[in-house]
Amino acid sequence: MKLTKTLMATSALTVAAAGAFAAGHGMSDSMTLVSWGGAYQNSQQKAYVEPYLAMNDGVSATWDESSAEAVAKLRAMNEAGNITWDLVDVVAADAIRLCDEGLAMEIDHDEVLAAAPDGTDASDDFGDLIVSDCFIPQIVYSTTFGYRTDMVPEGVDAPSEICDVFDLETYPGKRALEKRPINNMEWALLCDGVAKEDVYDVLETEEGQDQALAKLGTIKDEVIWWSAGADTPQLLADGEIFMGSTYNGRLFSVIEEQDQPVAMMWDAQVFDLDGWIIPEGLSEDRLARTLDFVKFATDTQRLADQSKYISYGPARASSAPLVGTHADLGIEMAPHMPTDPNNAANTFLYNYEFWADYRDDIDAKFQAWLAQ
Repeated sequence: MKLTKTLMATSALTVAAAGAFAAGHGMSDSMTLVSWGGAYQNSQQKAYVEPYLAMNDGVSATWDESSAEAVAKLRAMNEAGNITWDLVDVVAADAIRLCDEGLAMEIDHDEVLAAAPDGTDASDDFGDLIVSDCFIPQIVYSTTFGYRTDMVPEGVDAPSEICDVFDLETYPGKRALEKRPINNMEWALLCDGVAKEDVYDVLETEEGQDQALAKLGTIKDEVIWWSAGADTPQLLADGEIFMGSTYNGRLFSVIEEQDQPVAMMWDAQVFDLDGWIIPEGLSEDRLARTLDFVKFATDTQRLADQSKYISYGPARASSAPLVGTHADLGIEMAPHMPTDPNNAANTFLYNYEFWADYRDDIDAKFQAWLAQ
């Protein structure tokens, strides 16, 4: 899928707010930032929140770990006319939905975001990762599987292919899968004989959705369903599951930082994007502070700095050469990125537009299936 964007003219309010933050006046002293908790949120805190607060005396930032429910909660806030969040971290498909519904603010990326150190405009530096006029990319990450190395049956090779997840005979034990259709439906179809290039054509049909759910049904009794990214690493660390899906950065943390007997299975890892949206309807002083912060937090150095704390690839092209070693472990981070050639031999490209269009309907069907 070719990703395209159209840069929108900055609204009068955005222009006014941009002028306010450039002058250093008229900005709120507090921000409520929404993210995912765990190791990822910690990387955000270390890489750009703490440096920003150190540069801005009297400013405070509060975290709300509600990104998984961002769409529903922003819909409710808009209905109530009370927007309490200033900046929200979401996956790309949710950003598209929020933008389409008028719940996220359209921006001119070159007006609002910092240029690269060599002067390259932000829109060119982020490139096709700007999948919506409302989306401010931060990272490239993947959803993949980790497994307990000490629970691999004797005489059997360690799991290395996505369809090993569905092979309870060779690899018995509990699995952990996210409590939503995204990724699970794609993996199920791949392991039920659907060609990679046909997955979304099949999944847009009722029959294809039923096929995916039927395949998932073959392991349903052995699945623990997770909602938070930290769940699978904890289940793995506690030995409660043999294998489970989660974000590659969470698995990096449990493997490298916690030194647990866990290994990564990169096959059919699903590439995705994560980034910020600014809720529509902020007051001028809150918007000014948010724009000031997001310009700092998404510049070339800050996105490179985030990779010191978690193995997610920075969304800016200019940040990639600055990726170095882990802040505490001292290990090179590039080999732990989902984009490393050794890890990206067989990737699955997430279709943002498909899930923006079909998420609500398939979600309802998936949750009804779970309840059966």
